[in-house]
Amino acid sequence: MNAPNPLLGFTVDRAQLRTIGQNLQRPECILAEPDGTLWAADARGGVTRIGPDGQQQFIGQQLDPRFTAASVATPEDFEAKFTQGTLPNGMAFAEDGKILIANFGTDVLEVMDRQGKTRTLYDQIDGQPIGKVNFVLRDSRNRIWLTISTRVNPWTLAASSRVRDGYIAVVDEHGLRVVADGFYFTNEIRLDDKQEWLYIVETTGPHITRMRLQESGPNGVSLTDREVYGPRHLGGYPDGIAFDAYGNLWCTLVMVDQLIAITPAGDRVLLLDDGNPEASRHLLECMDRGQVSADDMSRARGTVAPWMASITFGGADLRTVYIGSLLGTTIPYFRSPVAGLPMVHWA
Repeated sequence: MNAPNPLLGFTVDRAQLRTIGQNLQRPECILAEPDGTLWAADARGGVTRIGPDGQQQFIGQQLDPRFTAASVATPEDFEAKFTQGTLPNGMAFAEDGKILIANFGTDVLEVMDRQGKTRTLYDQIDGQPIGKVNFVLRDSRNRIWLTISTRVNPWTLAASSRVRDGYIAVVDEHGLRVVADGFYFTNEIRLDDKQEWLYIVETTGPHITRMRLQESGPNGVSLTDREVYGPRHLGGYPDGIAFDAYGNLWCTLVMVDQLIAITPAGDRVLLLDDGNPEASRHLLECMDRGQVSADDMSRARGTVAPWMASITFGGADLRTVYIGSLLGTTIPYFRSPVAGLPMVHWA
């Protein structure tokens, strides 16, 4: 690219941060629509719709209040609230406008209409339980990509000891099938602007990898040419990613609560640091040893979007950036110097 990268020299001005939504329950993933409507995953079992005027509505079934994430304060809370019950996590819009939900609590891929009617699409693959379903993405050919973080139960063991059994599945005209495996806790995925590469968060890697889409195989699309994208160690657990129009890949580092970007040149750029320095340092030391406890994780958090989990571009010009989180009750947002890459539903 000939134009200078608009992120070089840019950092988020905390004084310019604003919030939208209130009393939210684990707004881990956020979908934005061109009219300004936001849809946030909700730990009560459904989604919260936030209209352009700020009015919000919870859509879904109520759950036992023990499973709301806002009150997490101890390792015991962490174990109880993130290993039991329905827990909508990654989301994407289906072609008809319904919401695809990767349910991290019940280990299924669901589809929910905008009135809350929900049905399970997949709960098994090759005759076996899918595993810890994390994220879902739809591409321009209407294929559905699904990430499974681990098959280890409880999943916290995989997150703390760097188990490498995560995988990626795709739903196309051939049904649901595995297309790549052997990942360190597979998390969010995104396609580049030409949909030539799939970018894959390996949370306990801790890095991002990418794989090339091959469209001409006899069994449909396949993934090849796996390689690490950017630094091999991102300085924290990567969680959510999103491309901007320049080609920077924005990334949240959960628990150390940093927002970074990986430039097209592969460099790491720090955009916002909201972590607790001492708790973050201790967590990183434990990560490097491959021994992270619930206590290590629960102590590390910021204040803007505690356990920063995702990044979403919205607004009419796609320059409003929303931050999703696991422990927050509202959604912080700010203005970006560059527009986000439009999602497939934006057209």
